[in-house]
Amino acid sequence: MADIIEFAAERRASRQDATTAPARSEPAPTRNGALLPLTAIDEIEWRALSDRAIEPNAYYLPDWELAVNASAPGRTGASTLAAWSEARLIGLMPVVSLSRAYRIPLPALVSAHPYGTLCTPTLDHTCAEDAASQLLQAARKAGVRALILREVALDGPTMKAFTNASRDNGLTPRILNSHVRACLDATGEADALLREALGPKKLKELRRLQHRLAEHGAVSFEVARSPREISSAIESFLTLEASGWKGKRGTALMQVEGDAAFIRRATRALAASGQCEIVTLRAGETPIASGIVLRHQSRAFFFKLGVDERFAKFSPGVQLTLELTRHLCADETIVSADSTASPDHPMINPVWRGRLAIGDVLIPLRANDPVVAMIHVALVTRQFARKTARRAVHVIRSLTSR
Repeated sequence: MADIIEFAAERRASRQDATTAPARSEPAPTRNGALLPLTAIDEIEWRALSDRAIEPNAYYLPDWELAVNASAPGRTGASTLAAWSEARLIGLMPVVSLSRAYRIPLPALVSAHPYGTLCTPTLDHTCAEDAASQLLQAARKAGVRALILREVALDGPTMKAFTNASRDNGLTPRILNSHVRACLDATGEADALLREALGPKKLKELRRLQHRLAEHGAVSFEVARSPREISSAIESFLTLEASGWKGKRGTALMQVEGDAAFIRRATRALAASGQCEIVTLRAGETPIASGIVLRHQSRAFFFKLGVDERFAKFSPGVQLTLELTRHLCADETIVSADSTASPDHPMINPVWRGRLAIGDVLIPLRANDPVVAMIHVALVTRQFARKTARRAVHVIRSLTSR
């Protein structure tokens, strides 16, 4: 659900983007270089590292990030910082330059945006601090003065490893901004969680709406898992998403060739390893809501939601989320789920009552570096300007909708 309200720093893809050539990756010809092209990382080693990751992030799984890097407009051609212990890959952080990420021409590297709103780097749980230290050293060798972890889990073990590795060198990370978003504790009993979250009155109203929805055909909840099932379900999802307000704004995945190619490739590839599901709510044969759910280790990630707005009065997005909650809580392999939604999202926040702290973090690479101060000021100024612009857009939309 990363797309529900725009929060990512990368600009929206457009039809013009879809026809432009992919951006060049940062120059780095060898495995021992400070920077490597993302495509230079051996996929087998990357998958093995993902299995050992100290913290799950499905958006940096190789099948997902390589698909993004191959065709998603504005997100292609990323580089990576890598850490090794002898022949074993122990750390990985896809990156782009500060100039490319934020159009700020200062020497820093920024987490490459993987479409989902989570950029937590991948660190081996057996040596996380060593991996973080090596990634910081690789950034220094690349000649930059700061590393920016954007949309990272602030209270997670990965951020702790980077903080400890920085402090060992007399450096202090700075939180540039932060927010909390909805998450689900999937270890509880689903109906009890939903009663506590929504209350009996709201649940009764949703059941009434579901009964009315059944007048259009028996209501069913389907889960596509295999690559063959996913290939069919993703087309249904793309059609649903494009049929609503995203289609009207031109931001639906299907409307941009590179985005459609990325999501088709990524979902099919992840389904082969059991790391992707597409859930669909139907009224009879008609799909009325669909969502893409990724999996990494014991955590699920709710990526996107598409609904048939002809059924809006039945709250199809909420109905799907209720069924997804029951589905995840019944799965013993899933401990938690990240909504990857915007903060204060009106649909998911009342249903998933857990909260996950997310933020952007600036890590200086040298002590008392005046260039880092310049980078910090530039980022804060940009952030203020974007917030002001967003408020202006909301005011204009509210006035024009009257």
